[in-house]
Amino acid sequence: MYKILIIDRCSFSRLGLEAWLHEHSARGTAYLITHLNSLLLAKAHVESWQPHLVIADFSSFQHDLQQAHVLPALLAVCEQRTRLIRLEDEALLFKNVGEMLAKTASLAAINHLIVDVLSDGPRVNPARVVTPLLTRQEEKVLSMWMAGSSNQSIARSMQINAKTVYTYKRNIRIKLKVENRFSPFIPTAA
Repeated sequence: MYKILIIDRCSFSRLGLEAWLHEHSARGTAYLITHLNSLLLAKAHVESWQPHLVIADFSSFQHDLQQAHVLPALLAVCEQRTRLIRLEDEALLFKNVGEMLAKTASLAAINHLIVDVLSDGPRVNPARVVTPLLTRQEEKVLSMWMAGSSNQSIARSMQINAKTVYTYKRNIRIKLKVENRFSPFIPTAA
């Protein structure tokens, strides 16, 4: 069984690629797939979950100041711990890691590259239980937090207490090893 992480801002792309991979897993190769739209969460996920393959479309993240500063660190982690397929139509502004494939590539070309990349590495024991780094609620809070929502608007949207939002944020910072509440938004020197 192979673990695959899909990173893309477009939920339709993430869900479509996941559904397509699951369809192909029924034909012989088993995949355990998760998908994210946050580079900060993706970096922590690669470090803890250690997927065999990351399939990512970084193009929409490159110009987002709240997320772009995490991209070099994520690429460094991918280079050390996993294999990467970058779906892009233009050269990445940062260090090129992994294999590049045009976004307009056919599904057959994507499948061929995935099989080639995965055939180089070991398999994971399918009996191993994988727990996500953040809970679904924490992922929702992180998404809204990164979008600039206040604690009160997050609480209203999720129908929870504002103090609960604060607790979720604290837990997120602890799990992602973020020093303070502003760190996810402060670009670091690359």
